[in-house]
Amino acid sequence: MSVNTEDMKIVHRVLRRESRLLVQLVAAVAPGDTARAKVIADHYRVYRTGLHNHHEGEDELLWPPLLSRVDLEADTVLRMQAQHDHLAATLTRLDAAVPAWEATAGADERDTLVAALAEHRAVLVEHLDDEEATLLPLAAKHITEREWASLGDHLVRNTPKPTLLTLFGAVLEDTDTAERAVVLGALPAPVRVVWHVIGRPRYARHVRRVRGRTLPRSA
Repeated sequence: MSVNTEDMKIVHRVLRRESRLLVQLVAAVAPGDTARAKVIADHYRVYRTGLHNHHEGEDELLWPPLLSRVDLEADTVLRMQAQHDHLAATLTRLDAAVPAWEATAGADERDTLVAALAEHRAVLVEHLDDEEATLLPLAAKHITEREWASLGDHLVRNTPKPTLLTLFGAVLEDTDTAERAVVLGALPAPVRVVWHVIGRPRYARHVRRVRGRTLPRSA
C-alpha cells in the first residue's frame, strides 16, 4: 500500500493562510462598522465549514482504519484525535465570539475575538505541523487509494455548493503550476467548466470583498 498524501499539504496551506488572515481582518475592522464585521463573520463561517468537514472526514474515515493497521504508531493517531478535540474547543469559543462581535462591531468584542482567533491558529498550526511530520507518512503506508479519496468525497457531499466553490478557489489560490494541474485534473470535465465559468470569477469577487486591496494574498 502506498498512497500519495501530498494533496493534504495543499489543504493545510489554505488553513494556515486563512487562519492568519482572519486575525488580521478582524483586527482591522473599525469599531461600529457592522457592515464590514458581517463580511468577515461570513468568511469565518466559510472557513469553519471547510475545517469542520475536513476534520470530520479524518475522524470518521482516516483514524479508524489507521488504528486497525498500526501497532507501535497508534499513539500518533490517538494524538491526532486529541488535537482535533482541542481544536473543536477553540471553535466553540469562536462560535460564541463571532456573533457577539458581528452584532455591534464593538472594540471589546473585536479584541476578544482576535485573541480567540490567535489561540485557534496556534493550536491549528501545531496540529498541522505534527500531522504532516508524523501522520501523513503513516497514511501513505497503511491507507488505500480509495480510502484516501473518500476524504475528498466526504467534503464535497457535506458542503453547500456555493461554499464548495469558494473553498475550491481557496485551495487553488497558492498552488504552483504542477499542483494546479493535479487539482484540476482530478475533476470531471463538466465540473472544470463550471469552475472556470462560474467558480473562478465568483472566488475573485469573494477575495476582493473580504480582503480588500491592503492585505496580502498569502505569506
